[in-house]
This record gives sequence, structure tokens and C-alpha cells, in this order.
Amino acid sequence: MSETLSLSSEDLAFLGPYIPPSGPQHSQEPNASSKLPFTSLTYACSLDGRISLAPGTRTALSGPESKSLTHYLRLHHDAILVGVGTAIADNPSLNCRYPGAALEDQPRPVIVDPRARWGRDGEVVRLVGEGKGLEPWVLVGKGVKEAAGLGSGRVEVLTLDAAMAESPHFAWRDVLKSLAMRGIRSVMIEGGASVINDLLANERDLIDAVIVTVAPTWLGEGAVAASPAKSVAAMTDVKWRQFGADAVVCGRLPK
Repeated sequence: MSETLSLSSEDLAFLGPYIPPSGPQHSQEPNASSKLPFTSLTYACSLDGRISLAPGTRTALSGPESKSLTHYLRLHHDAILVGVGTAIADNPSLNCRYPGAALEDQPRPVIVDPRARWGRDGEVVRLVGEGKGLEPWVLVGKGVKEAAGLGSGRVEVLTLDAAMAESPHFAWRDVLKSLAMRGIRSVMIEGGASVINDLLANERDLIDAVIVTVAPTWLGEGAVAASPAKSVAAMTDVKWRQFGADAVVCGRLPK
């Protein structure tokens, strides 16, 4: 595992306007009337807008400098959220390794798993046992029988009403409300593609900041794209900065 670098003062100034209000620098408060957490959408993609070589395939895109950016952002969020597909395919740690980060600085891992497909092992659970990460919360649909075996001393299952169509899914506002009720003031959504595309196409009013790392590579046809089904107008308050070989763009979505 590569060492996480410290960001420069110029890097921190660049990110300052886009981190949650709990951070040392900020310029935007979350919508107080909605009682929802400050929500960031953050992911890495290739030059052709792809985030993975194939469904279920872990694909490393970020260089060491932009990885450090990711861990700095994690340090400034109360929770990190991923969909179950990403949790299964990538086996992510969902913790913060920014220099100086202690256990009390760790974000809460959240896995959105309406059908209780995720198991009880993996990197995120291992880190709980080692005192390097917090117990993950797994959001499961009410009445899903598979959820009975999911909870353990290192995993907490939270149930939520799910819309039952061809596949059960949660309303994103309900997800964020449930986290807010448990004291989460900011959440960093990291993927995967179905999560990113759904939020961009249908729920962009819930997103307070977007931070995307663009790696100098192409993944080609057949790769998984971050591409919403609907057109989204150009972001506002846009800034670009290079982190190593990667370009990072920050902005806000039109409401």
C-alpha cells in the first residue's frame, strides 16, 4: 500500500470552497431547511469518461497525488457511501489514510445494499478489527430475509423502505435523511456507476459539490461509463487543478 502524501497549501486552498462546513475552510452551507447532510459526489474517470474496465472489475485510475486528495476529502466528511456493486467488486477500505488521521477522524462507511447482497467480510471489516476504521452501516430493504445473517459485531444493518420494481432501490432523499437522523452531517458518495448516474440524472438537487479526478488514459469501448441517462447542464463555480498526472475538476450542479 503506497504512502499517502500531504497536500500543499495551494492544493488545500483549491479544495477549500468545496469541502463540508465542518472543514476548516468552506463557502457553502447545506440546505438548513432540508435537514440533509452536505453531500459530495466524488469519483475518478478516464479521458473517455469511464470508471471501470468492465462491470465488477476493480480499475485503478488515480495517481498518488489524487489519491491523497481523496483521503483528505474523506478526512472532512462524516461518512463515505458506496453502492453494493462497488463494495463487492472493489473490496474498498472506506477509511482515511491522510497523514495524522486517527480513529476518531475516520468517516463512517455506508454501503447501500437493498437486497442484502454484501457479506460480512472484506477490507472494511478487517480495518474495524485493527482499530483503523469505523463499523460500516449497511442499508438494507425492510423485510429482506437475507439481512438476518448480515449483522455482526463489526457491521450494523439499517433497514429502509425500498421501492420494489424489477430490482429494489431506495429513494436517495430517504437515504440521506436516515443518515442525518443518525448524526451524519456530511457524506462523500464515491460510486459506483449506477449510483453516480442516478444521482446526476435524477437527484442532482441533493448534491452540494462535485469533485472528479480525470486520469490521462482511455479505457475504451465496453468499459463502464459515468454517463447519466439525461443531459445535465454545465456545472457552476468550476475550478481545475492538476494533481500529479491527473486533472481534478470541482464544481456545483445546477439545481
